[in-house]
Amino acid sequence: MNRYLSIFALTARNSLIREMNFKLNFLLWMVVELLWFAGQLAFIEVLYGQVNEIAGWSKWQLVALVGVHQIIAQLFQAFFYLNIANLPELVRTGRLDLMLTLPMDAQFAVSTRQVSFDCIVNSFVGVGIVVFALAKLHIVPSITQLALFACAVPLGIAVHYAVMFGLSCISFWIIRAQSFIHGYFNLFHIGRYPEAVFRGVFRIIFTWLVPVILVSNVPAKILAHPFSSPWAGLAMLFTATLAVLAATRALWLFALRRYGSASS
Repeated sequence: MNRYLSIFALTARNSLIREMNFKLNFLLWMVVELLWFAGQLAFIEVLYGQVNEIAGWSKWQLVALVGVHQIIAQLFQAFFYLNIANLPELVRTGRLDLMLTLPMDAQFAVSTRQVSFDCIVNSFVGVGIVVFALAKLHIVPSITQLALFACAVPLGIAVHYAVMFGLSCISFWIIRAQSFIHGYFNLFHIGRYPEAVFRGVFRIIFTWLVPVILVSNVPAKILAHPFSSPWAGLAMLFTATLAVLAATRALWLFALRRYGSASS
């Protein structure tokens, strides 16, 4: 484990050096993300100008949910999105060969090649929004709530990673798989809506098969919309995370057996 942490620390250092060589690009992406997030908050303001609550969620509870979604989405993009999005190109060009020859697990090598520090900075905006929303709700989370929240956020990131990495593995069978990856990137934004607004088959699919709805709703409920048993929600998210991670790992190993390398 220490060896892999050292490798990741070196990767992060190289990524930071690369981004600091293009400081304007770094700042512009931060501004773009901030403007997008401000648009989401403006939409909530307009929406709650017409209603008092949506599916049992008040205005500031929904703001907290959007803030939690921002935290998870930005951290996922910081550590994994670019790496996963590049996997189809690695397969198509045969550059995956290099990843497979490295003295480490190939999935780790593919998943941690680059870190986006602008997204890490933007995640703190989500933290600030959550804190502000809790203040408006007059909620002071207990130590237990904060501990459960700290466990739920990495689980949510892991769900996004597993699902998108599984979709990227389709590139071993088809030439262009980027459309699946970009499609999911747009889809996971449904996590910023309360789970109670979803019904029927759609809710079943995106709660159990592709647990996008749980990713933000569980940690947001722990802090801003307490339910009868926060442990039950966390247990559900934990189970879903283990399931999608195991399925993704199995798919990756199966896909590697199909890979013929650039020289074949």
